[in-house]
Amino acid sequence: MTGTEIVMSAFIILGTFFILAGSIGVIRLPDVYCRMHAATKSITLGVASVMIAAIVYFFVYYGYGFSGKNVLAVIFLIITAPAAAHMISRAAYHIGVPIWEGSVTDEFKEKCEYIKAEAADE
Repeated sequence: MTGTEIVMSAFIILGTFFILAGSIGVIRLPDVYCRMHAATKSITLGVASVMIAAIVYFFVYYGYGFSGKNVLAVIFLIITAPAAAHMISRAAYHIGVPIWEGSVTDEFKEKCEYIKAEAADE
């Protein structure tokens, strides 16, 4: 086994681990906010790892050279997946989706009250 195959295998195994862990988290975690976190981590880390393995594969075995499209896809995924999950979580909070009763704090509640008070003053 060559060094390149070891690197590709490591990225694929790492990506598969993250995707599996995220899938288990989506099933087992108690509320929508925790599930959103698990899903976002698995998408970002898992798919990015598998894409990096694909970049290495096509670079080494097919001689395509450095693929800017694949690198941009990984960067786009890393930037947009957490931002989208953040916006979905905020929307869920604003429409009243309850947090898990075992949660220790609700820091966003204080921020929302501050924003509402500021808006009322204007």
